[in-house]
Amino acid sequence: MTRQRTMTGSEARRPPPPDLAQCALFLDLDGTLAPIAPSPEAARVPGATLALLGRLAAATGGALAVVSGRSIDVIDRLLHPLRLPAAGLHGAQWRGPGGQAWELPVDRERAAGLLARLRDVVAGQTGIYVEDKGISFAIHYRHAPRQEARIRAEVAAVAADFAPDYALQFGKMVAEVKPRGVDKGSAVERFMAVAPFASRLPVMAGDDLTDEAAFAVVARLGGVAIKIGDGDTSAPWRLPDPAALARWLDDLSARGPAGAPRDG
Repeated sequence: MTRQRTMTGSEARRPPPPDLAQCALFLDLDGTLAPIAPSPEAARVPGATLALLGRLAAATGGALAVVSGRSIDVIDRLLHPLRLPAAGLHGAQWRGPGGQAWELPVDRERAAGLLARLRDVVAGQTGIYVEDKGISFAIHYRHAPRQEARIRAEVAAVAADFAPDYALQFGKMVAEVKPRGVDKGSAVERFMAVAPFASRLPVMAGDDLTDEAAFAVVARLGGVAIKIGDGDTSAPWRLPDPAALARWLDDLSARGPAGAPRDG
């Protein structure tokens, strides 16, 4: 199997404009559609981006999904009034284009025990807190970056005690313990197996380590993987921030078939 080489910031380039009518769009939320906020609760998707998502959903015939570490309930709140196909909790939740919903079954008592252990890790720590997502749990330390090595080590030790049911996932200033066996790549594969996503060119944009699994699937399917922001990545294309992605997507929506600019 051929492995895609990791791109540095200097190597990744602005993506070419594909034909929206032939695309299946997969978009991360935080750091991709919404600028990174001081806390998850403070995140907001710009109104212009919400309007753009509505246009893109129409232009792709409904083949647009949000693929996020957030729960689907939170995705819907952040994208209101839109209610798009979505994968939440890194693929542990999935809602298809017809509204059909699925969530990975977990042992709720064991999940509660995991949450309690993670709360012990952050007890008494300033600038570090646990985000309870129901069946997945994230420790955020954006406001205590010097604690990264210690937090990662302690969360890894907790995750090991809850294996094989749970797995550790690192991201930007976050360490998450999520149900094992799900990731954004498997979520994209699930969408690509159903209409209207099937047989289209997959285009995935994301900003974090959690998006790399989706980038790998998109590359295998011959699609377009776009890294948002800094950091090494397997994605061959890059845009600097959510505003640049919105401009790129807006340009796509203003083009005709095969990426040709519309007259007038």
